[in-house]
Amino acid sequence: TIVGPQPKNPYEDLEFSPAAVKLMANQKTFKGHLLSVASLTLHPTKPILVTASDDKTWKMWHIPNGDLIMAGEGHKDWVAGVDFHPMGSSLASGGGDSTVKLWDFEKQKCSVTLSDHKQAVWSVKYHCLGEVLASSSLDHTVRLWDLPLAKCKMALRGHVDSVNEVSWMPYTVNLATASSDKTVSVWDTRSGLCVQTYYGHPNSCNAVVFNALGTSLASTDSDGLVKLWDTRMVSEIMTVSTGKHPANKCSFDRSGQVLAVASDDGKIKTFNTSNGDLIIELSGHEDAVQAVIFSQNGKSIISCGSDNTFRLWQ
Repeated sequence: TIVGPQPKNPYEDLEFSPAAVKLMANQKTFKGHLLSVASLTLHPTKPILVTASDDKTWKMWHIPNGDLIMAGEGHKDWVAGVDFHPMGSSLASGGGDSTVKLWDFEKQKCSVTLSDHKQAVWSVKYHCLGEVLASSSLDHTVRLWDLPLAKCKMALRGHVDSVNEVSWMPYTVNLATASSDKTVSVWDTRSGLCVQTYYGHPNSCNAVVFNALGTSLASTDSDGLVKLWDTRMVSEIMTVSTGKHPANKCSFDRSGQVLAVASDDGKIKTFNTSNGDLIIELSGHEDAVQAVIFSQNGKSIISCGSDNTFRLWQ
């Protein structure tokens, strides 16, 4: 649970070379859904991807060939957020029907529906120990779910507009949130209190993500700005402009030295996190790119977008 001591971060003693994004190209394109693909999550240990779509489904795929393993049907509206349980044994999803659903892979069906949110759910993320799930909503709240009991243990209140994404600081009880109120906050999920707020975005914050060490936080906004924050000093490191179009979800590579940003202009933009320089833009999507993630080994990027596709870059 989030009450006891937290496990050691395995990345503390490891160093990785930066992902070779300059060498990456669009290797494969999969027309995976009938409508826009909003988000992605990778299995913690296996080459398995789940995509969430406006077509009310999530789908599970084997990577790199894109073979369909399973589809989840049950949400009554678009699906916005998906996350694998840290053991890889189940999946959480959240969507436009204001529910969070937990899915049992063995039974291939929804096992629990959590319906305390009053409006659409944008994002769901498991704590590293797997017994608590965080969800964020258009209703301005974040909810923490006690999964063994299948009930809400706490609501985090403080944002004054939609909470668009949640992200756990790796191997801690701290949770970051990105909101349309133009702020990024960090919460202590034991006390339920907001412990840090990062100000400076001029528009709605769309995404928030930590590097593997939890020392840096990246956030994106609808003006196309990306901000990097130092979580120990609680200060801004830098601001990078991706252009005029909104910046959507973003992802650090495992070295923390490369940040990939999904852009509404149809490109994936990769930046050097030490100086903010643009490394390369990856073009191929025919509409807005909604989400992007690095593979665990850092050798590939997977993206998805409003052109109903997900794409493999390596």
